[in-house]
Amino acid sequence: MAPYESDDSTPAGEVEDVRDGRRRAARYVVPVTVVGVAAATIGLVPAFAGSGDPDLPKISAQQLIEKIAKSDVQQMSGTVTISTDLGLPNLGGLEDSLASGALSQGGGQGKGDSAADPSSKLLELASGTHTVRVAADGQDKQKLSLIEKAAEYSVIRNGDQVWAYDSASNQAYHATGAGEHKSGEAAPKDVPATPRDFADHALKAADKTTSVTVDGTAQVAGRDAYKLLVRPKQSGTTVGAISIAVDAKTGLPLKFTLTPAKGGAAVLDVGFTQVSFAKPAASTFDFTPPRGTKVTQGDDLKAGKAGEAGEAGKAGEVGKAGREAQREDTGTTPWGGASKTLGEGWNAIYVFDTGSKGGVPSGSPSEDGAASGFLNSLGDHVTGKFGSGTVFSTRLVNALITDDGKVYAGAVTKDALLKAANAGK
Repeated sequence: MAPYESDDSTPAGEVEDVRDGRRRAARYVVPVTVVGVAAATIGLVPAFAGSGDPDLPKISAQQLIEKIAKSDVQQMSGTVTISTDLGLPNLGGLEDSLASGALSQGGGQGKGDSAADPSSKLLELASGTHTVRVAADGQDKQKLSLIEKAAEYSVIRNGDQVWAYDSASNQAYHATGAGEHKSGEAAPKDVPATPRDFADHALKAADKTTSVTVDGTAQVAGRDAYKLLVRPKQSGTTVGAISIAVDAKTGLPLKFTLTPAKGGAAVLDVGFTQVSFAKPAASTFDFTPPRGTKVTQGDDLKAGKAGEAGEAGKAGEVGKAGREAQREDTGTTPWGGASKTLGEGWNAIYVFDTGSKGGVPSGSPSEDGAASGFLNSLGDHVTGKFGSGTVFSTRLVNALITDDGKVYAGAVTKDALLKAANAGK
């Protein structure tokens, strides 16, 4: 039966918000929380799977989304391939400079930090193709390993103990008191790496700005799956469609693909190439630092930052996590200014003030030099009622940084950004 649409909409269920560990990286690079920006709301449109291979029972889009929400995979392991193509230029060594500078502002590899701190690895997933091994056993045991050419980076959670190990630098990071994780997740939430991580973002809310249908069936990693197709009804967005392959038996998303409105290769493609729902060996979640490893304790990082801040450090004794929580509670940006959202659904534009004249946030000379080179390689100078500024574009997320320090960003076209900025004046 061919898919059909209805104006009825039903909330997709509450889905935990992923902690914005990439907020620090957005200091210089336009926000690339791809799914969070692009799919803020989803309208559930009843539809039925047509004939296909494999041949599965018919299911509505609403039923399939409910199946995802109710998925309770406690034990799993597998290999995931993550491919990201935002259309960024080849930055060479500049990418590392940007990451180092941005992260040093909020908990990356600054003085007293560790190369094994998970926050220092987030930017690596923003471009190129990566292979990740994942495993989970219940609520308190997860492991994620990023496989590189001549090295491996792993994050392991076992009870309230979290270890991260970077074999390239022979450094380890250790923290205690990890929070709860949803079943089926394989790593702390600041490391989104599985199709479920991204699907949860896309299905966290619902309205009528989106068409959601079941688009047949497929096989992913040897598993029978339904294909959930998410398309914006609004014009002006850079998002073409999101496809989520959902395991027919367990409801676990097996593959997530986001394609741009202009066509071409997927901007984001995350999928299992191998998956098993057998109980992983207990030893999978054991970790002992190899001999000679430099180990940094999470509390040591917080103490080091407070010391560097002098008297201001007294107020920062709550540590990095506390400061981030305060920002979330007050709705402020990393620069301390208020943020707001213009528009809705796929056309949402996020606006905030960096407080920096000239369009580029202030920082150290080395950071500004790296940022300036990067931004100049992407930017187009524009003018309007708002004054003047520069538009920085990727294949999905675009951002306007005005010369008076305001930022307009979203998964929308350049014209939509300029219209929003002009209306703001």
